[in-house]
Amino acid sequence: MADKSIAPQNTSTEGEKQTDVEFIQTLPQEKTWNGSTLYQYQGFWYPFMPAKAIISFENHFKARETDIFLITLPKAGSTWLKALIFSIVNRKQFPLTQSPLLITSPHDLVPFIEFDIYSKNQTPDLENGKFPSPRILSTHTPYGTLPSSILESNCPIVYLCRNPLDQFISDWHFIVNHFPKDEHVKPSSIEQGFDMFCKGIHGFGPFWEHILGYWKMSLETPERVLFLKYEDLKEDITSNLKKLADFLGYPLSEEEIRQGVVEEISKLCSFENLKNLEVNKSGKRPAGLNNSSFFRAGNVGDWANFLTPSMADRMKKHFEEKLGDSGLKFDLLNKKE
Repeated sequence: MADKSIAPQNTSTEGEKQTDVEFIQTLPQEKTWNGSTLYQYQGFWYPFMPAKAIISFENHFKARETDIFLITLPKAGSTWLKALIFSIVNRKQFPLTQSPLLITSPHDLVPFIEFDIYSKNQTPDLENGKFPSPRILSTHTPYGTLPSSILESNCPIVYLCRNPLDQFISDWHFIVNHFPKDEHVKPSSIEQGFDMFCKGIHGFGPFWEHILGYWKMSLETPERVLFLKYEDLKEDITSNLKKLADFLGYPLSEEEIRQGVVEEISKLCSFENLKNLEVNKSGKRPAGLNNSSFFRAGNVGDWANFLTPSMADRMKKHFEEKLGDSGLKFDLLNKKE
């Protein structure tokens, strides 16, 4: 494990901004797939802006008992999970036929801590009417860097992970094809990117450290952390959606089940439906990313179209070693949709 760097804490907002910038510049650095710089903080790698945001989040965030947190690695199904949880929690307030998801990006309805909330303001006002309870918030923050107020609260955490082969392919396409980059820098090849991924050098990585942190937390406090796999959601959305609703404290009644609410939520939040909504075909995120960039394929086993069998075998052996006797398993070579 890399060093557990501790960020400076400062009560002055302007001073804190400057101190954090200077502190981040002292951290170990590596170039990522599109030539931008990653910084290693407390054992994990971050782009500059998320690193600064996560330090502020860690130092200042005050959790409410009613908060709900969605935690993932990038491109592990975050957009889908946001839509599902928003629909479950708000189904009484918004009939599914009038869901805000029909005209609003899931990322606006369930904002990212590091990209939407703390990216421009290091001490945002989260107590105003813009964030009524229950606050549904999303982050890629590793377990060891979560604010103490979250760890000491009873607010639920839903963690979604994905087969690392598919997660790598989705993330690599996203970073190389959609993120701003220096036109003079040639992006890494998929082989180079894969090698860096296996070494743990990628945004919010290492992958195995990230997932193991929440896996262990889910075993120790299953009432606090629901650990889900993307592939399981794809294979059986019905039972997993019910499990999700129960865990969040918004269980589906027998009457709702008879009326087909589970199927309605599943259809509304399906990849194809979300992808084809006008708001997700057009429009941009504040950082300049197109909303459409969050909807590429969403298939299980898509890695087989890009990675060689030897690369997949390397990943399989690598993760068997890294996950060890944790009890966490991935069917890495499953190519079925």
